[in-house]
Amino acid sequence: MNVYLDNASSTRVDERVVEAMLGTFYEDIALPTSEFVHTPGQRVKELVEESRKKIADFVGAEPSEIVFTSGGTEATNLAIKGVAFAMAKNGKHIVTTAVEGRAVLDSVRKLEKWGFKVDIVPVDRYGFVNLEALEKAISKETILVSVQMVNDEVGTIQPLEEVVKIVNSKNPNTVVHTDATYGIGWLPFNVKNLGVDLASFTAHKIHGPKGVGALYIRKGIAIEKQMDGGYAEFNLRGGTPNIPGIVGFAKAIEILDWDDVEKVRKLRDYLYEVIISKIPEVILLGPSDFTKRHPANLNLSFKYVEGESVVLYMDMKGVAVISGSACFSRGLEPSYVIMAMGHSHEDAHGSIRFSLSKYNTKEEMDYTVSVLEEVIKQLRELSPLGGN
Repeated sequence: MNVYLDNASSTRVDERVVEAMLGTFYEDIALPTSEFVHTPGQRVKELVEESRKKIADFVGAEPSEIVFTSGGTEATNLAIKGVAFAMAKNGKHIVTTAVEGRAVLDSVRKLEKWGFKVDIVPVDRYGFVNLEALEKAISKETILVSVQMVNDEVGTIQPLEEVVKIVNSKNPNTVVHTDATYGIGWLPFNVKNLGVDLASFTAHKIHGPKGVGALYIRKGIAIEKQMDGGYAEFNLRGGTPNIPGIVGFAKAIEILDWDDVEKVRKLRDYLYEVIISKIPEVILLGPSDFTKRHPANLNLSFKYVEGESVVLYMDMKGVAVISGSACFSRGLEPSYVIMAMGHSHEDAHGSIRFSLSKYNTKEEMDYTVSVLEEVIKQLRELSPLGGN
């Protein structure tokens, strides 16, 4: 049996999404920028605007507030660098957290080299942002605060409403961005209710295609174009838009079903309960209150074993999972997310992330546990760290 449990990285595309995209490969092949030249261009322009409206409606935005990008990473780069350059005259201070994704952290580190000051706010043992530290970090010079909606490694759902309230109380001119790439479609999300100014989205984590995402930009927010080469997307992005991807993204949003989310949540809970009933000395990484955890995420650290070894052995048995040590860094460094949460190197090295989707089944969970039990037993028998 083959079991794919790395859906926080990318999901299988829904057949209905593929079907919706097919027409853009064979019939609607023009570019939307050709709308003033010929009829095929007008038709594709209509497809793009229909797609933009579907996504805008889903997140509570206006269509003119949605900019299509090549994915969540480009959306986040545009958000952070675009606001930084557009608002630098008001201040050059940015605040974010220690557990953000690479798109955020690498962007702010690049901005540091260009003269911006960045404060990285700590998180607690469960991955929640320290709100007191966040409040202290914000000043009249702060132009941007970026706090993710959900951490894709340990599943922590950040208290975004509280974050926005704190930011607005300390400096109402500060722009709030959230990386919602692992949250949209899994959890209720409405930009107006939350009060965020910018939000990054991607399609491939909700059974849409890879290579397409979007950035919500609240009307009136100053932002500077980051990729030159044309006037697409309200002149905020150069290059040729990914029409099949945009249509597929909108279809993935259109067919989202909260019953699927609830099914995944139950499967995840079942997987966790069976694992801890069969395998001793397991540490849960991330929130123990599962109402504050992503419904598809489970991250466990197995004492006395290395996560890379578990991943390799599981893969040989057909189960695809990833480790917090090898898979979130380019070397064998422990996960910076788990380390930021105050866990030991051993806990980080022994962590395994299981991330589910609507295509997983109970039979797959049972198979995964049977393989995992065997692998952990074998590795602990060989381990010089103990646990035999």
